[in-house]
Amino acid sequence: MSTYNEIKSQILSLPPEEQLRLISEVTSIMRHRVLPKPKRSILELEGLGKEVWNGIDAQEYVNQERASWNG
Repeated sequence: MSTYNEIKSQILSLPPEEQLRLISEVTSIMRHRVLPKPKRSILELEGLGKEVWNGIDAQEYVNQERASWNG
């Protein structure tokens, strides 16, 4: 008897609650193995935190920062 058939026979001998638990656990394991992880893009960060800079002139801010470097 093949390993597959042996395992299947063992599964069928389990009570229904344990079969469902096993299905859930195997599904979770397989989901992590089979489904590709979505690739992320740096462009997803576009506009993040823009409310922090609302009303601030970018060039003026840069000038102030550069001026602070020299004391």
